[in-house]
Amino acid sequence: MQRFIRELRRREVFSTAGLYVGVCWIIIEVGSVMLPTFDAPDWILRAMIIAALVGFPITLVLAWIYDVTDKGIDVQADPTDTIVEPLGSRKMDFIVIGVLTVALTFSVYLNLTSEDAPLDDPDPVSILIANFENGTGNALFDGLLEQALSIGIEGAPHITSFQRTTAQSLAKRLQDETATLTADSARLVAVREGIGVVLSGSIRPDGGGFELTLNGLNPETGDAQFELTSEARSGDAVLTAVGRLSEDVRKRLGDTTVGESDDATTETFTAASLEAAGAYIAAIDLAFAGEHQQAITFFEQATELDPNFGRAYSGWALSEFKLGRTETAGELWDTALSLMNTMTERERLRTLGLYYAGVTGNIESAVQSFAELVEKFPADAAARNNLAVTSFMTLDFETASEQGRLLLDIYPTSQLYQSNYALYAMYSGNFEKSKQVATEMVADDPTYGVPYLPIAIALLAEGDIEGARNAYEQMKQSERGTYGLSLAYLGLADIDIYTGNHTEARVPLAAGIELDIGNEDRRGAAVKQIALAETFVADNEKEAAQKAIAEALELNQGLSVKVSAALLLLQLGDTEAAGLHAAELSSQVQSQNRAYGKMLTGMIQSASGEHADAIDSLRDALDAADLWLIRRELGKAFLAAGFSAEALAEFRLCEERRGEATAAFLDDSPTYRLLATLPLWTQEAERGLGMAAVID
Repeated sequence: MQRFIRELRRREVFSTAGLYVGVCWIIIEVGSVMLPTFDAPDWILRAMIIAALVGFPITLVLAWIYDVTDKGIDVQADPTDTIVEPLGSRKMDFIVIGVLTVALTFSVYLNLTSEDAPLDDPDPVSILIANFENGTGNALFDGLLEQALSIGIEGAPHITSFQRTTAQSLAKRLQDETATLTADSARLVAVREGIGVVLSGSIRPDGGGFELTLNGLNPETGDAQFELTSEARSGDAVLTAVGRLSEDVRKRLGDTTVGESDDATTETFTAASLEAAGAYIAAIDLAFAGEHQQAITFFEQATELDPNFGRAYSGWALSEFKLGRTETAGELWDTALSLMNTMTERERLRTLGLYYAGVTGNIESAVQSFAELVEKFPADAAARNNLAVTSFMTLDFETASEQGRLLLDIYPTSQLYQSNYALYAMYSGNFEKSKQVATEMVADDPTYGVPYLPIAIALLAEGDIEGARNAYEQMKQSERGTYGLSLAYLGLADIDIYTGNHTEARVPLAAGIELDIGNEDRRGAAVKQIALAETFVADNEKEAAQKAIAEALELNQGLSVKVSAALLLLQLGDTEAAGLHAAELSSQVQSQNRAYGKMLTGMIQSASGEHADAIDSLRDALDAADLWLIRRELGKAFLAAGFSAEALAEFRLCEERRGEATAAFLDDSPTYRLLATLPLWTQEAERGLGMAAVID
């Protein structure tokens, strides 16, 4: 063995092996850094490593046989012809040591810098999916592939998919009413909206299966940035094939998270059958268009075909909630929560946020869910919008406006985000800004009804009563669905009550209630029944008022209806019934519910002459939630207790925050009428301080 080792040394096999390992080490380390820079396929680096391993024994054999000399490459001399010097020349040893030192230093440096330097997140990318060209003749694929692709792509944190229903409406406006979302019209919409990539695909029969193709187009030039294909052996495998396409798109758009888990493909769009998926797609389109009653029919059909379709239950629950059927919505959301394992992570967080906001009323938890969603998926426009809305519901107008502004930076012409931004300005009391944004929206599209609300409120704030009426009348004529018409009826009645024309207010309220009942909008009808009860209370028609209150509570038990009903019962002198509502609300976990419960308790105490207890209860209510109505009632309690200065401070704060009074329950239902008596309370507080003579 000693002679063999001496022979290996003589033939410099050890030195050659060290030199080979060091050189290969350096080449592989450099390749691991440089190859991704040039978008080289992963197999190239794997091939380099395999080649290095295969070449190692070959190099050892060659080192044994051949020798590199000054005269070239010779066959190794016979050991009997050569005297082996124990310490011989160390030139090769020094070269090997140098190469290994460089390799080790280079490797350590790369590892340290790769651990310390955070990877840059890819820039946000917006996409628009055009209608797939359906060459199969099967109508089930219409709309299904686009939705499935969108859901699959949404797993990428930096990619957001533009709402196709909105894009379809824009295409009709930009071209004509017959326009569909073809690749050309999608490109037109994408250029207008600043969308980065248009995805245009097709599905065609291929033997017993199908072939799917997908092109990523530059919206401005129409050039294909990438082309992808996927095959499905049968109709049931089409959704899986779309899932593979979505993963390929994510990779092309810079997503490095694809394939990190074994179920990356299955967590895209799952349904028990194409029929169930098709029904779900139809329901989603109707719900987004505001046709919730029709949408429910298709949601129900989808869940009958697939009882484990968690996404369908979530959408169904939201439509029921929009129609004011909170009990049914709660049951459906419970089912959706039990099936969250069938959803993507993005959909799970979205469902939780909607559940907290719509069922439990736990707005703080809803804000946390949507904030986590935005953190994990910063390009998710819907997540940012929901974060803005729920932040607004906690009176965090700063966050709401900031998220609204960020959304408009991404989608400057989105009607939903523009109207929400105008409403945030309205609630914060910036009527000039809200009117400006809303007026620009109306000029761009007079058929969209929502912007007329902030316009009407701004005109009321300016004292232009007729201008506000005209805005609501325009809303009645302009809205594409029934939501605007219903809201316009309430707005017209709100103006009548504000101006003291209680009898006149009953006409639009009756029309609105009939419309809402016909559309099964129980919440909308209940809100109008409350307003109707207000007119009866104002005219001292006690029996009619009690009947309207009872009908409102039978229709809906939401917070705005329950609190408004209790306030009216107090005006009618029915403190017992109001006390029951106060006790119920005070026992609930939601901060705003508890705040209103404590407010009602304080009002009952004040009416009984328990002024100190009333003030304590109202202060406790403010600790739970600083709401406009509580501030007003605290001012009235101070006034009743003889503390005019404290009362005046509260009333002036109410005036500063009058934007919140325009829709006191933060539900876009106009309540500008609440401001009608505020000047009277302010004047009474001023008289208590001896200020009336100076002001007069």
